[in-house]
Amino acid sequence: MIRGHGGNPGLSRMVRPGLAGVVSFMVMTSETLSTVPPLSLEELHSVDAWWRACNYLVVGQIYLQENPLLKRSLEPEDIKPRLLGHWGTSTGLAFIYAHLNRLIRHTGQDCIYLAGPGHGGPALVAAGYLEGGYTEVYPRVTRDEEGMRRLFRQFSAPGGIPSHASVTTPGSIHEGGELGYVLSHAFGAVFDNPELLAVAVVGDGEAETGPLEGGWKGISFLNPQRDGAVLPILHLNGAKIASPTVQARKDPAELEALYEGHGYEVVWVEGDDLPWMHERFASALAYCYERIRQIQQLARSDEWDGQRPDWPMIILRTPKGWTGPKIVDGNQVEGTWRAHQVPLAQVRDNAGHRAQLEAWMRSYRIDELFNPDGSPTDLVLANNPAGDKRMSATPYANGGKISVDLDLPEYRDYAVDVDPGQRGAEQIESTRKLGEYMRDIYRRNPTNFRLFCPDEANSNRLGAVFEATDRAFAERTDILDVKLSNSGRVMEVLSEHNCHGWLDGYTLTGRHGLFATYEAFAMVSASMTMQQAKWLEEAYHLEWREKVPSTNILLSSTCWRNDHNGFSHQSPELISVVLNLRGTVSRIFLPPDANCLLEVSEHCLRSRSYVNLIIQDKQPQPQWLTIDEAVEHCTKGYGIWDWAGTEDLGREKPDIVLACAGDVVTMEAVAAAEILKARLPELKVRFVNVVDLMCLFRPKDHPHGMSTKAFTETFTDDVDVVFAFHGYPGAIHQLVHGRPNPDRFRARGFREQGTTTTPFDMVVRNNVDRYHLVMDCLNNAWQTPKGSHELYRWCEDQLRRHADYIVENLEDMPEIRDWRLGGDASGALPLPQEPEPRTSEQTQEQGEDIAVPPAD
Repeated sequence: MIRGHGGNPGLSRMVRPGLAGVVSFMVMTSETLSTVPPLSLEELHSVDAWWRACNYLVVGQIYLQENPLLKRSLEPEDIKPRLLGHWGTSTGLAFIYAHLNRLIRHTGQDCIYLAGPGHGGPALVAAGYLEGGYTEVYPRVTRDEEGMRRLFRQFSAPGGIPSHASVTTPGSIHEGGELGYVLSHAFGAVFDNPELLAVAVVGDGEAETGPLEGGWKGISFLNPQRDGAVLPILHLNGAKIASPTVQARKDPAELEALYEGHGYEVVWVEGDDLPWMHERFASALAYCYERIRQIQQLARSDEWDGQRPDWPMIILRTPKGWTGPKIVDGNQVEGTWRAHQVPLAQVRDNAGHRAQLEAWMRSYRIDELFNPDGSPTDLVLANNPAGDKRMSATPYANGGKISVDLDLPEYRDYAVDVDPGQRGAEQIESTRKLGEYMRDIYRRNPTNFRLFCPDEANSNRLGAVFEATDRAFAERTDILDVKLSNSGRVMEVLSEHNCHGWLDGYTLTGRHGLFATYEAFAMVSASMTMQQAKWLEEAYHLEWREKVPSTNILLSSTCWRNDHNGFSHQSPELISVVLNLRGTVSRIFLPPDANCLLEVSEHCLRSRSYVNLIIQDKQPQPQWLTIDEAVEHCTKGYGIWDWAGTEDLGREKPDIVLACAGDVVTMEAVAAAEILKARLPELKVRFVNVVDLMCLFRPKDHPHGMSTKAFTETFTDDVDVVFAFHGYPGAIHQLVHGRPNPDRFRARGFREQGTTTTPFDMVVRNNVDRYHLVMDCLNNAWQTPKGSHELYRWCEDQLRRHADYIVENLEDMPEIRDWRLGGDASGALPLPQEPEPRTSEQTQEQGEDIAVPPAD
């Protein structure tokens, strides 16, 4: 008996000579199977023919540009000028696909196929072509000789398709090119999809990555009552691009123990002997499917004890480049790293290689696979499922087709009551309001919304969601656990890769969610953000791809307020990542308070096919805008806060523009404007707050970009702008590039200065505090009134007082800690001795004389 099978009498280990001397495989009896019959001889021929046809199409995509049916001997002009693609993994992917088709035909199972190996694209393209799904979305690629020619020519070619199972591939939600995410995407796809089976093929090279290693933990969060199932297939083909894989060289018992430790029931299929491999794999696949159905049926009955089951997985060992050239130029190819990419590399110029390619392609017995007109034969077509059951046509892989809009509560009902006469008087944790809002989203959308968070929902003040549901957890629980159960739907795991990947799989199959994490740790999964954006960017150009719910990311515990964690937890770099994505999908929002956060979040949750980045700290912060003001402000994306500035809007232009984007720096900018208002009332300060960062772009650079007229009305064309920014200051210069006189923007932001210190000291260290902002305004104003020099010196004194005070008292000065808008703006300030109005030229000279750290 194989371990982990509970002594099932219908399952036994047998051995047969094969790849590694002996191979294990499964034999099922009638007692084991109820819906999948044993592989008949007729089906064996059909499955094998389909697989051979798929392999033939893979080879054709890599090599040929003409003569697709080999109606004559290959000539140099039939071969592509550049040979690109990966043969080694494709044949195994096609083998699995062929048998899944048979399983679907017998069971009617909705199935989605995720190819983890990086360059397995030609196998999935070929599979979709054989199923007809490819031609349905690309009518030019017909299932005949000319269509096959086009299929071959487009692969890895200019104007064609990439070598991955990319967004252009029908049936795909996972490109695979960036290794490690296949399991997290698969589990995300099946959460709240009770009838879906996600088959996740894990390459043994991919299995060496950190994200993939963490991905096996998905079953610890899977509830068989309401979720679908993931069937992992670890494909051991033995080699990466130039060396062996770790797991392929491990002792099988050690490898089996590893995955049993993860909670899986391991089913082995090994070998290269045909047709026996078809029999073994069909039997193993049928067994795993029946085990999954038994688990689900028990869980959906009254007899389930709530314990996590041992979910099945398959370890499939086949040679790398199986059925391809065995020996090339005296070197072993099949079963080695030499089969990874293009096993015959000089086909155009080397007649021997060309003859070997032709023999290889003819070995698949073309006449059995394709009719004279190039269409697949009935023998091949017999293995295809019908309609939407085809994996290349499943609506689950085109999630916008089946997506249902969220039933959102009225976000105004969660608004903070702000008195316009006492702005900033109340300080609350803004993200708590978002938590309350999401709590009721959970209640109104029990199968269509999830929060994904690395063990930080409470930390980020989103804990109200636990009033509606628990944390999901399928492992054992005890009486000390709080809000933890297998019925929970808040996804908390200490892995940004899992959380992001789960969200990706969840949204690409049509559901809605939000990924919340500490700002610095968003960089752990930043590459996933980029990959998801690239997927959405390319889908934008495909009419057949329906728009899916957006990828919503909330960053909290930001660089300015990680008081006890220190420098390692201070990084706003994801802003820079998203800023460089295409404007068709990228959005960045920096709400300054709770009401703006509510409005922005509602907008993002309703949106489709964007990457929405929202940044809002979790600490108590002033509340500036009424809900009506917040709606107007966020809808526009920016605005002049006349109540914060000192400008007479009837004048032609202000002396200085003080702008800000981000909650903490907005408070500092408001405090700076108040100091200027109290001490230099004649200085005309225009105060601008930006909540939609992309509005600073020109309209031709981003669809949210301000018009030239609006930009001039807001920032003028020639007045200097002191800009307090949440992220790296260079981003502001990138955003305003091409605007009138962009060098007048003096950006202050995070400049990699941090430690474990007080909140105010963090902004001081980065020169974006109120005192530095005041000094910047004085240095760069169009003209400055009397008292400017004395105010500047006073700011320097305040900064010295601050430095001494925090060391002595371990907290910020009282006038900082207790600051409220409308209170004592700046403390005692000596009156100026001799007022000296300055011209703009004199002001510029003063800025050179006074030692102030330069803005970036």
